[in-house]
Amino acid sequence: MTPSANRAAHATKNSSAFRTVARAGFAASGVVHVLIGIIAISLATGGSGGEQADQSGALQQLASAPGGVFLLWAAAVSLAALGVWHLLSAFLDRSVSSGADRAKHMVKNGAKGIVYLTIAFSAGVFAAGGSANSSSSTSSLTADLLAVPGGVFLVVAIGLVLIGIAGYLVFKGVTRRFERDLRVPGGVAGRAVRVLGTVGYVARGLALAGVGVLFLVGAITNDPEKSTGLDGALRSFVDLPAGVVVIILIGAGWIAYGVYAFFRARFARL
Repeated sequence: MTPSANRAAHATKNSSAFRTVARAGFAASGVVHVLIGIIAISLATGGSGGEQADQSGALQQLASAPGGVFLLWAAAVSLAALGVWHLLSAFLDRSVSSGADRAKHMVKNGAKGIVYLTIAFSAGVFAAGGSANSSSSTSSLTADLLAVPGGVFLVVAIGLVLIGIAGYLVFKGVTRRFERDLRVPGGVAGRAVRVLGTVGYVARGLALAGVGVLFLVGAITNDPEKSTGLDGALRSFVDLPAGVVVIILIGAGWIAYGVYAFFRARFARL
């Protein structure tokens, strides 16, 4: 990166206006999580109406709501800004200088940036009148991987990585390491943030573990239709003992994380 480009990147990352838009990205993420939680609970109680309990289902609900197109464009812009902020932080933030910690910082923020940009792109697709199906996309990806030599190992690797990330999310919630990401307010608000963050991260971890397991099942059975993303993972809980209760608890946890994300929009360390 040239010196002038480096200065421009730093100026963008540190701009108060840019940070304000990026903070709105947390709120947009919160809306998506709340909607996914509501759909999950509806799925458990038999009232989902065929809606997907995942990102696509949440965005479709936004698209059909009054003023939904405006909300989707606002979400796309703010999520894109948040994604770019994380990518800039990955490469420009020199507060972490040691080798291993530096690499971990770059990987973590780079991954977050890609995730937020992906959600921003999906929101933009729905805002422009398009649609997407996360379950079908996941199955297609699995099918493409299984079709190449050694692809089954890649599918297994994806499943194991997702389970590993899921374990970290549960760990982050239980140990409250998420408090490092924001300036926790005092009083009742602070207690609410801690409870919502703990419940939310654990619920996200359990759901993501289910997604990882479905990748493993798809690899073992050589059946890409078994790998259906978050919606499929939640639906797979239905057949488990007390599965309906599990889905309701996970859905409530995703709603809790969504509310936590609203607090994060206000108190995040950017």
